Amino acid sequence: MATTNKEIFGTEPLSKLLKAQSIPASIGILVMSVYGIVDTIFVGRWVGAYGIGAITVVMPITFLISSIGMAIGVGGASIISRAFGEKNDQKAFKVFGNQMLLTLSLALLFVLFGFLYQDEFLNAFGGKGEILQPARDYFGITLIGVPFLAWAMMSNNVIRAEGYPKMAMLTLLIPALTNIVLDPIFIIGFDMGIKGAAWATSISYMASALFTLWFFIKGDSQIKINLKCIHPSRSIIKEIGAIGSVTLARQGAVSLLSVVLNNTLFAYGGEMSLSAYGIASRMLMFANFPVLGITQGTVPILGYNYGAKLYRRVKELVTLSMKAATVIALIIFTIIMSLTEYIVQAFTNDPELIAQTVPALRLIFLATPLIAVNMIGGAYFQSIGKAVPALLLTLSKQGFFLIPLILILPNYFGVYGAWYAFPIADVGATVVTYIFLRRETRKLK
Repeated sequence: MATTNKEIFGTEPLSKLLKAQSIPASIGILVMSVYGIVDTIFVGRWVGAYGIGAITVVMPITFLISSIGMAIGVGGASIISRAFGEKNDQKAFKVFGNQMLLTLSLALLFVLFGFLYQDEFLNAFGGKGEILQPARDYFGITLIGVPFLAWAMMSNNVIRAEGYPKMAMLTLLIPALTNIVLDPIFIIGFDMGIKGAAWATSISYMASALFTLWFFIKGDSQIKINLKCIHPSRSIIKEIGAIGSVTLARQGAVSLLSVVLNNTLFAYGGEMSLSAYGIASRMLMFANFPVLGITQGTVPILGYNYGAKLYRRVKELVTLSMKAATVIALIIFTIIMSLTEYIVQAFTNDPELIAQTVPALRLIFLATPLIAVNMIGGAYFQSIGKAVPALLLTLSKQGFFLIPLILILPNYFGVYGAWYAFPIADVGATVVTYIFLRRETRKLK
């Protein structure tokens, strides 16, 4: 059965494959983003606007640490997909063993740094004023669950590379649903406030990690946890690092963006502007879930067909996924622009926060129809193992456009300059990605 799951990537119609891979990924991301929204609503209504600000400060730090697992997962999954395409299953098993070793050792190391330098991290990411204390409360507890999140994120990519998109979906559904159930119990029932939200989050990460552990030990996974495979291989680690560094750089750029943006918003708009971005950032993940799902669903199919030298299928898949994602992004854009005020009012009844969030949300989503090109273009280069162009395209939006614009525009337009930066960066990143992708796909014969 496992062999069939892999080999259909090279034989089944691409539209059928893309649906089979993308729909479960989209559902998983949807539920994860719904959890983020529900979590923010509970905090906003039962803790207050400063609670939303605290989560906005802490989440980029915890995801930066956990992104180690995601980077190792993406890097290893790319190698595993191509190894399956080349019929080299033994290499796939060795890669997974190295992924386990790297994920656990590095995640624990960075969590230790998080505990030792807690205030320094929080201050750097905008934890100032009335937001600092709730940020401390939230950060200290969520750090406990971060190694479990890192393991789950690594495992998610491996499970998808094996050809089990529904199981990969469950690694996202389980923590999201667990968190949604625990939030009202801890925040309202136990009256734990921001600490209750943090415990709900940490426990949900643990639940996801335990599920993936079960899948590799007792489930249908062809790649089993085997101590014999856990031997460091310099060549494998180097290849995982080269490809995974793209994901790590992306999250690093997002975290650097958070440092620059959070401090800029605090300087020009105070705590309320920071909380406004907290709401907008939750909507970004929620609204973009179908495009992210298509991107994730495309990755293992691209990797397999490229490894099998089925280049016509590679080109057709890029075109198909780009068209589907763009249509969906256009629908999302229309909904957000039409219902902005109602969306914001679901998060908070604070008049000042509503007044700041509505225009911010509209500006941030202004170039949404273009995001598919940048996402799928970056995923293409990562799937085929070309780390340098993948890295450049990954950094293009945040690193080359958004961060410099946020540093420049508020000097002329105040807090609105930060919001203007988002659509301008989307346009710039799309143009760069399109040029790279068109040049590369022309070489496939």
